[in-house]
Amino acid sequence: MQHNSQIVLFQSPPEPCSYLQHQIARNVYADPFRAPTMDLYNLLIQKGFRRSGHHIYRPHCDACAKCVSMRIPVDRFTPNRSQRRARKANNDLTIHTADSRYSDEYFELYQRYLGARHKDAGMDNPERADFERFLMCDWCDTMFCELRLQGNLVAVAVTDKVSTGLSAVYTFFEPTITQRSLGTVAVMFQIELAARLNLPFVYLGYWVDGCNKMNYKANFHPQERFLKDQWIGFK
Repeated sequence: MQHNSQIVLFQSPPEPCSYLQHQIARNVYADPFRAPTMDLYNLLIQKGFRRSGHHIYRPHCDACAKCVSMRIPVDRFTPNRSQRRARKANNDLTIHTADSRYSDEYFELYQRYLGARHKDAGMDNPERADFERFLMCDWCDTMFCELRLQGNLVAVAVTDKVSTGLSAVYTFFEPTITQRSLGTVAVMFQIELAARLNLPFVYLGYWVDGCNKMNYKANFHPQERFLKDQWIGFK
């Protein structure tokens, strides 16, 4: 890959996979010793990469290729019955986009979410520095999409604006509210926001066949998956 000069990629050491049991995972990173830019991110996200904190990475495992980058073509997205029902059930939510920043309100919701959804998985009991390091980035155009119920914050979708769309970085929501499908609604809002901004895609990160917590991504159609160095459509 070329971008003014050769892009240097570094491969991480092997470690236990956080998605699939008994698998060993490795990532490749855009040169962590060189400050990333939006131009570089715009290029690499079209090659199946995504952002975590300040780093741009892509899975590159020795014996597994189940992490597949996914994106939704905004102008062709058609919600299914369950998604339409979830969107209608949440018409009473107010939605607001804000610049990425730390706030106690965000952090407390983030703590509750991780404590309930990722207990004993290495992400629970985060500190403020963990929140900022994971979700915020000084070189990136990042938004926090707030979903509120009667003024109370119930979900935050962290999304990056890139040249070809929005990239869904992470969503956290009130874990005690299970009937509203807040994760699904957050994705649908990002699709609606991309349409308003005339952006063609919403990047949903990696879909992992066999990982239950990634199953929801397969429910958004049509979709494109990055396979063999090209985006391939799936209805």
